Amino acid sequence: MPSKDKTQKRYSGVLLAVSSLPSSYGIGSLGVEAYKFIDFLRDSNQKFWQILPLCPLGEGNSPYKSPSSFAGEILYIDIDFLLSDRLLCKEDINDCNFGKNVDYALARKIKIPLLKKAVNNFDTTSKNYKSFLSDNKFWLEDYALFAAASEIYCADSISDLPEGFKYKLPDFIEVFKQKYKPVIEFYKVTQYFFFCQYYELKRYANQNGVKIIGDIPFYVAPDSADVWGNPDDFLLSRDFTPTMVAGVPSDVFSENGQLWGNPIYNWQNMRESDYRWWTSRLKFCCDMYDVVRIDHFRAFARFYQIPAGSNNALSGSWIDGEDATFWDKMRENIGEINIIAEDLGGEEDEKVIELLKHTDFPNMKILQFGFGGDMENIYLPQNYPYNCVCYTGTHDNDTALGWYNKASTKERVIFNTLIRNNTGCVSHDMIRALSKSDSMLLIIPMQDVLCLDSSARMNTPGTIGDNWVWRMSKDDINQDNAKLLKKLTKERN
Repeated sequence: MPSKDKTQKRYSGVLLAVSSLPSSYGIGSLGVEAYKFIDFLRDSNQKFWQILPLCPLGEGNSPYKSPSSFAGEILYIDIDFLLSDRLLCKEDINDCNFGKNVDYALARKIKIPLLKKAVNNFDTTSKNYKSFLSDNKFWLEDYALFAAASEIYCADSISDLPEGFKYKLPDFIEVFKQKYKPVIEFYKVTQYFFFCQYYELKRYANQNGVKIIGDIPFYVAPDSADVWGNPDDFLLSRDFTPTMVAGVPSDVFSENGQLWGNPIYNWQNMRESDYRWWTSRLKFCCDMYDVVRIDHFRAFARFYQIPAGSNNALSGSWIDGEDATFWDKMRENIGEINIIAEDLGGEEDEKVIELLKHTDFPNMKILQFGFGGDMENIYLPQNYPYNCVCYTGTHDNDTALGWYNKASTKERVIFNTLIRNNTGCVSHDMIRALSKSDSMLLIIPMQDVLCLDSSARMNTPGTIGDNWVWRMSKDDINQDNAKLLKKLTKERN
């Protein structure tokens, strides 16, 4: 992270999910429009592109409920690049009328058959593919088996899988591999497509002075290859259902708290294995991204666990986490790690504060949270230290304009007193204020660059429905917007 930069330069970047890129196939991809977006960042003097998790989408199309912490979402594979690689031909592709926003069901209906054709045309004896299989065997084997079994048995959970597969009985697994080899191969080859396209894109970004900030959830999904492949690392019943699940108590989003349902880690077993799974995960992510943002980082200091089967999160309790011991071991196992610690909700927890001090990881400041108190509010720009990353809002917040339209009278008075800058747009006023702050890094959601209202909100926590669907148009990536963004962040870089 820039915290290692003794000159204390200040940088800026943009938050945009890959799914939100323009595309002819209903969902953003790792294709030409992603390269154009990098050009846009370069031309607007932005040094970072923060994305949402690239792992396979889970319940409600959420990237934070993935069936794998390692695999990539195959909907992000670019079809036109497969055409260029001669794995598809133009006759394979039919025109389809996609709407403005992401239509996940239609995108799957169109893209999955095309990916299957591309896999059938792919040479699985190629040297590069074999190297990929070897380098990624530690996660890919389990993922491909789990994904294939979930498809074949129409299993929504691990407990729905046949006993022989669920418990990895060697004879059953061997028969399964032979019987369903083409299905398993599909999941392996598409991961090869995904990572080839991703690393080419990352190489282009880095060549153009743009670093990629990846995003990983603290927890994993209960019905995932991670849990199936490493059951001893989680608090589970014999049938693989969690005994304790994650969430948070009452907060601004829900008076009954949030009941996430993710299994709690078996930290005792993880300590005994020298944190084997976490080491593999973090090393993989550090190789994949320039910087890693860890969602719900505060759980390393203290986490909230709820008995499985509870109706809400109110019956939960706080448990001390691994603290500095974990991160000392990670540095020993991996080396220096570029981390952004999402500590929201733990700002007043002494254990979280001490852990951040020990690791020296930058934490997060959200400007939308700054207008409900007094002038000492830690989320007001004048109170930011250098070692933090500031945002107008995150993927879980409303857009800046959407927030302002719903703000209380008190919030508007404070905003108009401290932030109003007469740019003609509330979002741009907020960006200008953050640009002048002392924080090392400013990250701006693309919706706020475009000054969009609540209709462009990415996610509303605790809800399932119209989340993760916003997508910008091709016309939004233009030189006028690049010049505007460069002007708004002129105090940086």
